[in-house]
Amino acid sequence: MTSPSPTSPPLSARFDGVLFFPVTPYGPDGSVDIDAFRAHVRDGIDAGAAGVFACCGTGEFHALTPEEFQACVAAAVAEAAGRVPVLAGAGYGTALAIRYARLAEEAGADGLLAMPPYLVVADQRGLEAHYTALADATSLDVIVYQRDNAILAPETVARLAAHPRIVGLKDGAGDLDLMQRIVSAVRTERPDEDFLYFNGLPTAELTALAYRGVGVTLYSSAVFCFAPEIAVAFHRALTRGDDTTVNRLIDGFYRPLVELRAQGRGYAVSLVKAGVRLRGRDVGEVRPPLSEPADAHVKELADIVTRGYALLPDEGSGG
Repeated sequence: MTSPSPTSPPLSARFDGVLFFPVTPYGPDGSVDIDAFRAHVRDGIDAGAAGVFACCGTGEFHALTPEEFQACVAAAVAEAAGRVPVLAGAGYGTALAIRYARLAEEAGADGLLAMPPYLVVADQRGLEAHYTALADATSLDVIVYQRDNAILAPETVARLAAHPRIVGLKDGAGDLDLMQRIVSAVRTERPDEDFLYFNGLPTAELTALAYRGVGVTLYSSAVFCFAPEIAVAFHRALTRGDDTTVNRLIDGFYRPLVELRAQGRGYAVSLVKAGVRLRGRDVGEVRPPLSEPADAHVKELADIVTRGYALLPDEGSGG
């Protein structure tokens, strides 16, 4: 496959809705199940996803071989068929991140989510060099993912924003003071730059109101994987300023979900995958070193989802 036409609309004009981070299904023998992956991606697009982020954190990027990664990205691109943009994860050290970026470009992806470098804690100069090299390596747009060992200073983000292919920042750190200073620095240094900001915290809906206060309106939705009607209803209410619905879903669904997620390591991925199975898609279990959630927690997840659907306004229930 070839990369998207340079005349395609910019990503900033295409992310109008919920952003979908599909899980990666595995078959009984532990191999990637491409047919199940395509069905899962198709479910998300049909449910109203504004973009597909394949093989990222929720998709267990860390557990995939390069060949599996490229096959999944190509499958997502084929399933999207141009209806929504498809972005792929790219991570590890600079050399491997570039390899994954080129595999994604060959598979037809529209862009990259550049995850933190593997293990090392780099200084600002090193991080800037890493993301710049990645952006230089392909023609794809790049969104930098800030979290854990890759926390960027406002002036670093402003310099990265000057790169023609670095189009946004996804924040998984949750430091609103830092995010406000980043937004201000980019706005000051690049006043004509249409730079994208994403709330990338797990279960981002819980903090969506706070992030909107500093100008961050886009967010990744893990809930969309297993309860898309709830995710869409929340996004619609947030966009419309329907605080009654937003707060009802936060209090009755998202807060209990976050409290459940906090009860196990790796639940930001494994609990989501369990939720997809509860919905009826056989996507298998997570790969090591992640492990499956406790049976009692899966039952609690099912109860939370049932209560969440009961909280939906009639126009968006769907389930």
